[in-house]
Amino acid sequence: MKKSRYTEEQIVGVLKESEAGLETGEFCRKHGISQQTFYRWKAKYGGLEISEVSTGYGKQHSLLGQRS
Repeated sequence: MKKSRYTEEQIVGVLKESEAGLETGEFCRKHGISQQTFYRWKAKYGGLEISEVSTGYGKQHSLLGQRS
């Protein structure tokens, strides 16, 4: 499998930056990613904080904690 150009921490940071309100197409051009990649990242990492990714907690851990 191909190695990602971005770390998980960088991906979460990019997603946080996207919440500033820039148009998706323009935002993706600025960061050199496709819109498909942006939406895939958003589905996988959306709602996470950088600290959650770096400590090993993923979306699954967050969801499991909410059910309790």
